[in-house]
Amino acid sequence: MNTESRGSFIAVVGGGPAGLLAAQHLAEAGHRVTVFEAQPTVGRKFLVAGHGGFNLSNAEPLPTFEQRYGPRQASFGSFLQHFSPDDLRQWLHALGIATFVGTSGRIFPTEAHKPAQVLRAWLNHLHQLGVELRVRHRWLGFAPNKGLLLRDELTGQELTVQPAATVLALGGASWSKTGSDGQWTTALRHIGVQCVPFAPSNCGAEVAWSTFFREKIGRAPLKNIALSCGGHTVRGELLLTDYGVEGTPVYALTPALRAAFTTHTPAPLQLNLKPDLSAEQLVQKLRAPRNGKSLAVYLDKTLRLGSPVPTLLRELAPADAGATPEALAALLQAVPIPVTGLRPLEEAISTAGGVAWQEVDEQLMLRRRPGVFVAGEMLDWEAPTGGYLLQGCLSTGAWAARGAQQWLASRNE
Repeated sequence: MNTESRGSFIAVVGGGPAGLLAAQHLAEAGHRVTVFEAQPTVGRKFLVAGHGGFNLSNAEPLPTFEQRYGPRQASFGSFLQHFSPDDLRQWLHALGIATFVGTSGRIFPTEAHKPAQVLRAWLNHLHQLGVELRVRHRWLGFAPNKGLLLRDELTGQELTVQPAATVLALGGASWSKTGSDGQWTTALRHIGVQCVPFAPSNCGAEVAWSTFFREKIGRAPLKNIALSCGGHTVRGELLLTDYGVEGTPVYALTPALRAAFTTHTPAPLQLNLKPDLSAEQLVQKLRAPRNGKSLAVYLDKTLRLGSPVPTLLRELAPADAGATPEALAALLQAVPIPVTGLRPLEEAISTAGGVAWQEVDEQLMLRRRPGVFVAGEMLDWEAPTGGYLLQGCLSTGAWAARGAQQWLASRNE
């Protein structure tokens, strides 16, 4: 085993968005920075995020924005104020990346800038700042005297480095092919750090469809719907799949579904197919004579509810559920979807769980390992899609870099 004495430098372990922004802020403050990444390249999950339209952040006001991280994550207000969505846009502008706010409030780069181009501009900036990137270097755990134990994945050789401070940004436990495999929990638990077990977040939900339904419907969208669970309601588009349902409303409700499963209670989703109509307005429309029309034709002509709605109602509701206009209206605004489980962790867009908040101080430094800071999805937080995930990673990365600087300054004093 080799021991590298590299002078006064800061190590950033993990080359995802949180780690790269922490490295940038530290280098801009005048520190020598080395990023260690187990994969052959950095920014892999950043590129994956770009496959769905490259939603970078959201223009929502900060008081509302911070609530997206849940009521127990009060610290996110500080993180977001330190590195806000406006700061993100200014940073990208300095890299030559123009952004715009979409009609939904989401922030995107202009069409001229693809994910790979954004990452390339970012890496060029880090290179100009003198940030060293050491890929194929896997973190194995801690060594004595603030050291880090690493393995060169090309040679298999283990080495120890002695940084002045460390930022850990190793990601959660979804999309392991990008490097986020959650294996780092072993090293942290070894020194007594409590880690909350990982759970899927922003993922699809499983429904035990009949064979008839799966063969007839396959994959089909339901637009302009509202989905409810546990007192929460989300508007958007639902996608029926062979395994169940997915889409933005389902992703946003995974915490409520997960909570129901934890208490071993049924976890039905309530589907409102006509959320823009009041119950009274819907009943009024359904009082139109059917004149012998089948339910499928009647719903299509009266409410523009075509396929796959009739098949969905046949699958989920009793045959007499729509016997009267009032009963049919009630059904259309509260179709029960019996969820049996969530999709596997590996398929989830993000994860809940990670380093418990009581294990870090207000600067995100590990209480059990002074000089080591934690950022990004390693921490136990979750947020819906819509720009909140990436912004959360970047904001905590910037905050951890700030904490490392302050800690080093206090020691020098």
